[in-house]
Amino acid sequence: MLRLRPTEHELRIEIMPLIDVIFLLLTFFIYALVLMIRAEIVPMEMPAFVSGDAATATPKLLSISLDGQGQWFIDREPVAIEEIRPRLEAARAADPSLVIYLAAATEGDRDRLPAFLDLYDRLAGSGLDLRLVGRPAE
Repeated sequence: MLRLRPTEHELRIEIMPLIDVIFLLLTFFIYALVLMIRAEIVPMEMPAFVSGDAATATPKLLSISLDGQGQWFIDREPVAIEEIRPRLEAARAADPSLVIYLAAATEGDRDRLPAFLDLYDRLAGSGLDLRLVGRPAE
């Protein structure tokens, strides 16, 4: 009797679906890491602080950045210093658990301490939760 089909199946490992799954997982984790960065701080060199704690997850945060040329930013959007407090108070009215991170660049040719102290003086009586951003000291 003549057999047309083999009765024993050849075992094969299909590698293409495995590669697809690996790339799918890799893409998922890359996007998850990108979305974990929540603060919109202008790219700058951070000062080192001895005291401080790691940032905790908060429902809402805003960042106020001062770059090397003395320009103010709220979440990477340029803003004048006179507009900062009204915008922060409006954001605080929308979300009472708002946390504000202050960041100042360490590089640059201008002295930013007077501008930073001016901002802190403007925000001191507002009751906002202010925190400094920096890197851990070694």
